[in-house]
Amino acid sequence: MNASELLANTLSPDAHTRDDATQKLESAARENFPAYVLMLASELVNESSLAHVRNAAGLALKNALSAREIARQTDYANRWLALDEGTRSKVKQDALMALASPAPKVGTVAAQVVSAIAAVELPQGQWMDVISILLGFVSEQSNTSLRVATLQAIGFTCEALQNKPEILSMRSNEILTAVIHGARKEESSQEVQLAAIQALLNSLEFVRDNFEREGERNYIMQVVCEATQNPSVPVQVGAFECLVKIMSLYYDKMNYYMERALFGLTVMGMKHSEPEIALQAIEFWSTVCELETELAWEASEANEYGEVPENESKFFAKIAMPEIVPVLLDLLTHQDEDADEDEWDVSKAAATCLGLLAQAVQDTIVAAVIPFIEANIRASDWHMREAAVMTFGSILDGPDPNVLTPLVNQALPILIDMMADSNIHVKDTVAWTLGRICDLLISTIQPDVHLHPLISALVTGLQDNPRIAANCCWALMNLADQLGYVEGDDQETFNQPSVLSPYYEGVVQALLRLTETTTSEGQHRTAAYEAITSFITHSTLDTIPVVQNTAVTILMRMEQLLGMQNQIVGADDRNNWNDLMSNFCAVITSVIRKLNDGIQPLADRIMTLLLQLINAAGKTSTLLEDAFLVVGALSAALEQGFAPYIPAFLPHLYPALKAHEDTQLCTVAVGIIGDISRALGDQTAQYSSAFMNVLLENLQSDVLNRNVKISILSCFGDIAMAIGPAFEPYLAATMGVLRQAGAVQPNPLDIDLVEYVSLLREGILEAYTGIVAGFKNTPKVDLLLPHVPSMLELVQRCLADSERTESTIKLAVGLVGDLADAFPNGQIKQFLLAEWIANELRMKSRVSPETKKTVRWAREMVKRATA
Repeated sequence: MNASELLANTLSPDAHTRDDATQKLESAARENFPAYVLMLASELVNESSLAHVRNAAGLALKNALSAREIARQTDYANRWLALDEGTRSKVKQDALMALASPAPKVGTVAAQVVSAIAAVELPQGQWMDVISILLGFVSEQSNTSLRVATLQAIGFTCEALQNKPEILSMRSNEILTAVIHGARKEESSQEVQLAAIQALLNSLEFVRDNFEREGERNYIMQVVCEATQNPSVPVQVGAFECLVKIMSLYYDKMNYYMERALFGLTVMGMKHSEPEIALQAIEFWSTVCELETELAWEASEANEYGEVPENESKFFAKIAMPEIVPVLLDLLTHQDEDADEDEWDVSKAAATCLGLLAQAVQDTIVAAVIPFIEANIRASDWHMREAAVMTFGSILDGPDPNVLTPLVNQALPILIDMMADSNIHVKDTVAWTLGRICDLLISTIQPDVHLHPLISALVTGLQDNPRIAANCCWALMNLADQLGYVEGDDQETFNQPSVLSPYYEGVVQALLRLTETTTSEGQHRTAAYEAITSFITHSTLDTIPVVQNTAVTILMRMEQLLGMQNQIVGADDRNNWNDLMSNFCAVITSVIRKLNDGIQPLADRIMTLLLQLINAAGKTSTLLEDAFLVVGALSAALEQGFAPYIPAFLPHLYPALKAHEDTQLCTVAVGIIGDISRALGDQTAQYSSAFMNVLLENLQSDVLNRNVKISILSCFGDIAMAIGPAFEPYLAATMGVLRQAGAVQPNPLDIDLVEYVSLLREGILEAYTGIVAGFKNTPKVDLLLPHVPSMLELVQRCLADSERTESTIKLAVGLVGDLADAFPNGQIKQFLLAEWIANELRMKSRVSPETKKTVRWAREMVKRATA
């Protein structure tokens, strides 16, 4: 089969033909990569070849250069950079020539190839003239196809390099000039205008310097504002998208433009008959509201510390509210009865914007919308009723609860009655609004007045269509979360019935019934299991029988489902099976946490099922994670009673610990070692050698995600605390690893790295704390003496960090206290008398009562150890 036939087959409607062709191309790439890319490039540039074959060649070439996963992207980049200069030059030359193809799709694919190569080579300081070449093409006035494809290539390159703005910022002036030139209203080709506007959208991150200069900023804003009035709808949509992004990047520069143009343009845009334009104009105001809510939060934070906020709000939303609220309320009534529930339309966008507006302007929104709600909540037209309820539900987060309480009290009986509305859309929105009230304004629900009718309406709603049922589940879950007993409340509260107690049995039974109905698919079945989990988590002593019965029901269902393994056909069945098992695991985990050692009678049955599930899950890592989390909860509940299950479980744990490429699974597996160590205490010693070997091995891995390594460090602390002085054989190696990790210093400009190092230090402090606790009050405590300086060095580094978090402070100060407590007879007196320790323990900064307690205790310990 020749290359063009093979490429055509990758686009075949027949899955078998498609897969076969794709596999053949992949093996061609593996066997001879240089020949493979040359073949694709010559097919892409071949004007006598069919357009769809050329497209397939271009896509295959782009996919050989770029991938979503970082590891694979690095491999692809290295594979490309390893090619000889001649091969790379020929592919680049072909891709640049293909930009001029009269077939628009070929030009677009060529643009993707050019940008994929540029994204690999520019960061290496190679192909530095590509931007100049492209800018030369853009000025070829006579060739529209070339100008369009070239602008697309510039846009795609900007997008691909947005995380490395320094690479293109040197050329930002030229890029901006070319792009703005193509976007002007004087440009005769709408295709060029569209490509230019889209390229501008992707280059906005790089043009900060240009936005700082008023003259240039004015010109950019003028071109974009004029483009919102372009006769072409796609150009208008692109222009509004640019405005949304400009607002989010350059908010502080927007005052002048809001007054002169943006305000009027966006309000008109929201009323536009073309939904795509209206949606972008609504998005503009949603963005403004989100930014101003964030700025209000920053201002209150700064105010608390007596500082001046870094950025000030311009209160655009508050000023514009009288203009935009009537438009949003009108758009809410434009619901499409037949729209797919997941389809984004103007009425959904307007509801979202109204909710964000309520957060931004707070109490002011209430008076602006109440007349609309009152006028329409009983309207005969369902569009008006639904819009009124949606308005009410949307403004519940933002205004002061005291302002909303009288309104909610007045509305609740009406809303509960409306759960029986004749229109499905109205019922759906009512159920969602009741869920919001249960979540945000629980204090407005008076148990003796509202609870019975509310729960009855929600339980009846469980039998309605899937979407309404899912909202009713969510509302019931919020009720349990907000009204129920909370773990950590005192025993007396647990012993007292809760206001929900009389409804427990009925609600949980109704939810269990919902999960069994034939129509119960995916989302609302999961919502029902989540609600059951909440009811279990918040149950009080009188409802424990409901918890026990639920556990038995779920275990029976697990047994049945495991028995149906052989009947699974196809991916849908498999996904359905996996989802159900995940739900079962979540419920069982919450039962175990609630019953604690009371789970003992069911423990054998649970472990048997979990081991079967782990075998059945195979490589499905999410299911393995779920099963492991149940094991972790069971070990915590049974403590040393978990010992008999360990020999059967460990063979399943080690492969998960070695699955280095699966970050989530590996993290959970490391956590299980911590759980088991805490549960078994000194009985862990018989497994500690195997545990420590695999953990130390994992730290050496180049593939393992660095965040998993943090969990491994704190896991060392769990093992040391469990086995005490028996940790001696691993002490030197562990302390070496911790000292090395503690020396990592972040580049303050790399925010991700700063955050990682902060978490890393917390993991090391947790490890040190566990090790000190393990050796404290034992004859081998002196083994820690040589390591005291490096432990305190890390404490000093953490406490001197201006970005330190409260949890870091608590761990660091706690470690000082533990060390002082471990050596009370002056053995480390010279270290503890350091001036920095005295200063830190006189801490003046504002911290929570918990942390203050730790500081006071550490002060006492240090005083005793230095007396």
